[in-house]
Amino acid sequence: MRIKSIHLYSGDGRRRDLMFHAGLNIITGRSSTGKSALSEIIEYCMGRSTFLVPEGAIQDRVAWYAVIYHYTGEEVLVAKPAPRPGVASCSLAMVRRGAVVEAPEPDELIVNDNDDGVVALLSKLLGIPDNVTDVPIDQSRVSFAATIQHTVYYLFQKQEFVASKTQLFYRQNEDHQPQTIKDTMPIVLGVSGKDKFQLDSQLRAALRELRLNAKLVQQAREAATGSEARAFGLLSEARAVGILPSAATADEDTISLLRQALSWRPTPVPEDDGRRVSVIEREIVRLRERRREVEGRIKAAQHFTRQSTGFQSEVLEQQDRLASIKALPRNAETGDWQWPFAEKDLGMASPVADALLGELRSLDRELAAVTGEQPVLDSYLASQIEESSQVTRLIATKEVELASAISANEFLEEMGNRNNAAAHVVGRISFFLENLIPEHELTKLQNEERRLRRRIEDLEEQIGADDSEDRLQAALSNIAQHMSGYIRELGGEFGEFPARLDLRSLTVVIDRPGRPVYMYKSGGGANHLAYHLGALLAFHRFTSGYGLPVPGFMLIDQPTQVYFPSETSYKSVGGTVDETEQGDVDLETVRRLFAIMLRFVTKDTPGFQLIVSEHANLRDDWFQKSLVEPPWTKPPALVPDSWPNLTANQV
Repeated sequence: MRIKSIHLYSGDGRRRDLMFHAGLNIITGRSSTGKSALSEIIEYCMGRSTFLVPEGAIQDRVAWYAVIYHYTGEEVLVAKPAPRPGVASCSLAMVRRGAVVEAPEPDELIVNDNDDGVVALLSKLLGIPDNVTDVPIDQSRVSFAATIQHTVYYLFQKQEFVASKTQLFYRQNEDHQPQTIKDTMPIVLGVSGKDKFQLDSQLRAALRELRLNAKLVQQAREAATGSEARAFGLLSEARAVGILPSAATADEDTISLLRQALSWRPTPVPEDDGRRVSVIEREIVRLRERRREVEGRIKAAQHFTRQSTGFQSEVLEQQDRLASIKALPRNAETGDWQWPFAEKDLGMASPVADALLGELRSLDRELAAVTGEQPVLDSYLASQIEESSQVTRLIATKEVELASAISANEFLEEMGNRNNAAAHVVGRISFFLENLIPEHELTKLQNEERRLRRRIEDLEEQIGADDSEDRLQAALSNIAQHMSGYIRELGGEFGEFPARLDLRSLTVVIDRPGRPVYMYKSGGGANHLAYHLGALLAFHRFTSGYGLPVPGFMLIDQPTQVYFPSETSYKSVGGTVDETEQGDVDLETVRRLFAIMLRFVTKDTPGFQLIVSEHANLRDDWFQKSLVEPPWTKPPALVPDSWPNLTANQV
């Protein structure tokens, strides 16, 4: 893949064409002519939505940007409109494919795709395999697929870092990009492709299945533990709310009965269900009134008994007082009492004797009456006490019944009604049965767990046997072999020692005996340029030589600036041969740089495309043949001065 052409469109329908060829392409000229904007335009038309074209004449006058990419046997046009005013990005695009594609006329420009489609198409045509970055499971970053956008690190050496000592690759200084470069370089170097991606995907899928299966096995084991007790508990609840009969059928087990409960349907609540508490309360009130009446009769009888007892005691006491009369002699013939001081046979005819005897006879009659009524009174009192006990027992029974009714009503109120209570129990039964795994199902799950573990062990063995790490080191070694030669030819410091690309630090390392020298610890812009170009040329020599999915072009912006004593003296070289030869620069060093690049595209990597923007201009024929256009001497040369500024409607 290389750049065939770049096309710019004005708002009024004019077009600017810039044609390139395989090999060395040099664009030279004065400052502020638009040379450095070429890489931004190319990247914008490779599917990057962010618009980084510099402010000025280009943004003010260009309405559409287009690049034609040349593949073996096919060409692809990608055109994108400039973002709307005040917007820093645009993802709309026009795509056109064919064996040979020419730049469309301004009136043919139309949006028919977006950046995602552009990236997918260019990546596919470039040959990037199905892939995913290899990210350890214990790390927080996520895996992603490498695309053509992950090759731009090796395509652009811009002016600001072509000789940087800390930044080797394009965008290396942006957040998260260093790790992205490390993750995707093995893919673009062809050592981590579709096979490893498929194995990793299969392993991740198997691990996910194992985790799910392990959870099912655990649930099955937990469900089996104590399931019998839970089943009996649910059965009792089902009976309590009336879903199932109170007694089990002999020929049915607990699980079968619970399955029957699932067929339960709500039934209307009885009309008297809500009046039961009131009925019981009225019965209790009636019984308590009856008990009070009985207790009243008992108290009256007991009071009467106490009075009778007191009366009897008084009668006995009076009898005792009159007992002295019993000491009188009795007439043996008549049986009458005889006063001792009276004449014989006078008897008791005296008034005093008559009174005493009369009183004694009255006491005898009263005592006989009281003594005769006592058994009846005792029987009556016993019957009343028994009746009181019976009423008390009835009250206790009704109070228990009332407590049960109140408890039932409270439960029904909490659940809404009996139907809700039953529905709640049915739901719990349903959940229990759904999670109740038969023994044969548990065995099946355990067999599946063993199968998955064997599958994971097999995949891990295949991945463990993967030699991608060794292949990566081999690729880096091949790159290092050529890198050392280019650095030496470019006059880099320590060029006599082997150089290598350090993927961990993303820098160039010179393996000097005793202590390695990292690029960021070396000095001099010329040395840093030598390290940059040596690493990138060796990288593309390896990828092109082995047909790896990396575009076959690279843009280098103003590399000879490091050979001039100052930026002012470099900018004073306005792209002409005379100014270059008269400038304060070592022409042989500049010539050697371009000669190395020419040899790279003609001998080392035939067909590769180097696009170099420069201020310097050499008289050599081979240099002049490499010029894309005559030197850009009047800014802005990329965009004609005659193009009008865009209006809001044109954008």
